[in-house]
Amino acid sequence: MKQAPIPVRNPRSGEYDYTFTPPTPQELRERCTALRTAQHLWNAEGVERRISALRRWKNLVQPGGSYYAEVLQAIIHDTGRKHESVLEVNLLASSIERWCGIAQEFFAQTEIKPSSVPFIQIHQHVQPFSLVGVISPWNFPLLLSIIDAIPALLAGCAVVVKPSEITPRFIEPLMHSVREVPELAAVLEYVAGAGETGAELLNNADVVCFTGSVATGRKVYHAAAERFIPVFLELGGKDAALVFEGADLDHATSALLWGSVVNAGQSCLSVERIYVEHSIFEPFTALLTRKAEALRLAYPTPESGEIGPIISERQTAIINDHLSDAFAKGAVLRTGSTACEQHGGGWWCRPTVLTNVNHSMKIMTEETFGPILPVMSFASREEALALANGTMFGLSGAVFAATWQEAETIARQMQCGAVSVNDAALTAIIHEGEKQSFKFSGIGGTRMGTAAIKRFMRQQALLVKTQHVTSPWWFSSQ
Repeated sequence: MKQAPIPVRNPRSGEYDYTFTPPTPQELRERCTALRTAQHLWNAEGVERRISALRRWKNLVQPGGSYYAEVLQAIIHDTGRKHESVLEVNLLASSIERWCGIAQEFFAQTEIKPSSVPFIQIHQHVQPFSLVGVISPWNFPLLLSIIDAIPALLAGCAVVVKPSEITPRFIEPLMHSVREVPELAAVLEYVAGAGETGAELLNNADVVCFTGSVATGRKVYHAAAERFIPVFLELGGKDAALVFEGADLDHATSALLWGSVVNAGQSCLSVERIYVEHSIFEPFTALLTRKAEALRLAYPTPESGEIGPIISERQTAIINDHLSDAFAKGAVLRTGSTACEQHGGGWWCRPTVLTNVNHSMKIMTEETFGPILPVMSFASREEALALANGTMFGLSGAVFAATWQEAETIARQMQCGAVSVNDAALTAIIHEGEKQSFKFSGIGGTRMGTAAIKRFMRQQALLVKTQHVTSPWWFSSQ
């Protein structure tokens, strides 16, 4: 039976101006079977053929490429913002090239090593998983799908991606570009669907990558455990920034403002809590407030300002709940919104600086996913670290101090996977550093660096007898 069409809301107008029909479970199984069949040749032809195919795709989607403008316009339509969309689509081509270089380096390694027995060598080998399932979110719909898909493809896997049903418009133009490279189209498929399609994908893949909420991540983890397949989860964050006396306040406030409100704060790496040493609290907050007031909503057009709309209408309710809870418990508004505002049918939130906040408030303990900057003072390094680490999350963070050496010493004590030292949200820009999510922010191997390719491959040891000698552990009569 054909699936019912799913309507999609335009984040700028609030109108449901797009529909798509998800595949039936049978259709998805058939697509997965076809991908598995093609994967054998994709892997057997070697990494250089895979690199060649991906680079031909890169030429089609890079700036000036045949499909660049089409994919970009779809992402802008999906998310309602322009500046971040340009960065996101540009990162597709640069990510392909970066991963191709990493893959060449990875597969050039030959691991032959001696064992503890003189005539036995160990030849290390890797075998890719056949089919990788990627379930990606709505905040960066393209970037957060390719971050897993590209290294998996280079590892020799086939990949099926299910983006969020909130931002599906980019799938069609992206697949147009993929089909221009037939050998890639045979092993890479994007399917539009909601939660039911994601659940069905879990029943068909050999390994699953999921980016999203902790609540849904728990369900994915449970389903993967039932099937006994590997899972890589990157879930929520409540990233903390620590600012110490001696830090360059002009630099710190600019970095933290960008790290908090880029993409209207709709990013797992957004700085959502700022802790400032008491002696510099007032000058820091005054400067941050002045800079936040200078940013404008990107309305009525995407070019009108820096702050785009709240992409998911459901997120608006969470942001409003967190703000309402904070004000009820005594938070002070320095600038910004007391609640999300509606303009032209879309929902918007101005960069919002709050003081007089504490850890009894949701705004300091739960993921807000909006352009909110709550600022709290601390008296000592020990207190700062206790506040920063006193959370169920451990994705990333930031430290500002008089020197990068001092900041690094403090950063090493933060319980999170990546820390920006004298800057903020650097994981959006720097992808070479290997990191993992701590606590409830996720589980599994790093998405960054050479090891990100290796996680899509199983290790195989070939124990090779190189000399025709009698093995001393055999029965003596043999």
